[in-house]
Amino acid sequence: MRLYQITELEQLTGIKAHTIRIWEKRYNLIEPDRTNTNYRRYNDEQVKKLLNVSTLLSNGYKISKIAELSDKDLHLKILESQSSKQEDVICATFINDLLSAMIDFDEQNFEKTYSAVINRFGLFDAMLNVFYPLLNKIGLLWSVNDVSPAQEHFASCLIKRKIMAATDGLPFAKHKKKKFLLLLIPGEMHDISLLFANYIIRSKGHETIYLGQDVPYENISLVLKQIRPNFILTFFTVPQDPKTVYSDLKNNLQLGDGNKLIVSGQSATTEYLQKKMNAEVIYHPKDLLNYL
Repeated sequence: MRLYQITELEQLTGIKAHTIRIWEKRYNLIEPDRTNTNYRRYNDEQVKKLLNVSTLLSNGYKISKIAELSDKDLHLKILESQSSKQEDVICATFINDLLSAMIDFDEQNFEKTYSAVINRFGLFDAMLNVFYPLLNKIGLLWSVNDVSPAQEHFASCLIKRKIMAATDGLPFAKHKKKKFLLLLIPGEMHDISLLFANYIIRSKGHETIYLGQDVPYENISLVLKQIRPNFILTFFTVPQDPKTVYSDLKNNLQLGDGNKLIVSGQSATTEYLQKKMNAEVIYHPKDLLNYL
């Protein structure tokens, strides 16, 4: 069982650390373990309880009333809340359900919630409204730590598998005028955003060549010479020296006038490439639609 710091709890639940401390004292909502130096540590069950509390707060419940509920009654209230018609509340509920499944490594419940999200929104809106906020909460989307806990890998691998399956179900490109090369440069391993970008482009009928993660520069150069894509799309999730990235791209890719570089992710890197290479920056998946 993993133990969480209060800052991680704040990130996952959306409840401020100061508020959590107040609730512990005022309502005895949860009782964390403490280290020898008196730092709070929270277990999986406490995290899931606060996720449920967060969901009910989104549905208009008062914390004083929530604190009076038994664990069984809390669960029943969560089930009732899922009938709400407010989209933002529904999304928050889905996100918390997925987080709870992630914490338990519960693939069955993760799949069940995933299917409910897709049935309601479709993949594109589901990614924007549920899965991107989910991944932001667990620190996997635009900014990633060097070491990710197993629970986070569990969730990201399931989502990647779903995106790839949905992409495989798309027809071949109808529009041959626009060709996109999608890749991550050496050292970049987190490819959920790239996979989703591939799905978006393919779903609009355009051609993609998907090379994936951690592609050596010499391989990228060979592909560029052979296929001559209109656009090269890449993401930066790992903090790197922008000057080094620029030098590597400039020396190895030798982009021509017909190759437009599109970048996203770490702002320090993308802004530097925008200035030095006239790269175009996308800040949100919807921005990609401008090229389609």
